[in-house]
Amino acid sequence: MTNPFTSTPVIELRRVVKTYGAAHSAVHALRGVSLTVRRGELVAIVGASGSGKSTLMNVLALLDDVDRGSYRLDGVDVRHRTENELAEIRNRRIGLVFQAFNLLPGSSALRNVELPLVYSGVARAERERRALEALETVGLVRRARHLPSELSGGEQQRVAVARAVVNDPAIVLADEPTGNLDTVASMSVLEMLRRLHEQGRTIVVITHEHDVAAFASRVVEMRDGRIVADHLQDAPAEASRAGVGQTA
Repeated sequence: MTNPFTSTPVIELRRVVKTYGAAHSAVHALRGVSLTVRRGELVAIVGASGSGKSTLMNVLALLDDVDRGSYRLDGVDVRHRTENELAEIRNRRIGLVFQAFNLLPGSSALRNVELPLVYSGVARAERERRALEALETVGLVRRARHLPSELSGGEQQRVAVARAVVNDPAIVLADEPTGNLDTVASMSVLEMLRRLHEQGRTIVVITHEHDVAAFASRVVEMRDGRIVADHLQDAPAEASRAGVGQTA
């Protein structure tokens, strides 16, 4: 596993400000947030509704721009890029996992996992090989030809994780990845994310559940648009001992 203390930064945010609206109706979502995540880290960003963590997720995922401050992703300054440039950076450098899975209902697990490779212009035979390899990583290669409706919620989320890593991105961002899952499926997904981390992946999990954050090796807490705590955990909880999937 990569040692994050000696590795290069993947995320570098400096004094980032994001405000929605104007004047008396303005919502100050991010108030001068600075954050560095190094290659090989497993970080949980935790906070209640309105803390700013969802806005931070959108900024990290290049889904929203900032008003002030700087953002370097895997060494690339992403400010003032065109939409097409941002889409290309997002596809190649970020793997996204959403609470709602966001799978195409009419496509098999295999075709869903292939999707980022389609956008990257990878030839079909190579797409299928890499997608099957990613499904093998999450233990679902035998379900490759199944539609999402034929899979359990936990299996659908594992397909979403396979899709997130198929392009070998610099970072995997997981937004409330256990929010729609029961306890057993939640534990399975968290253990899978931990295994990916142990293989050297950089993973950031956005969550409102402290039980989910407990499995990370570093926890960043947000409140009112600011980071109020940032600490390492000497002994991250095993997902099997965390009460996950119960407060979604």
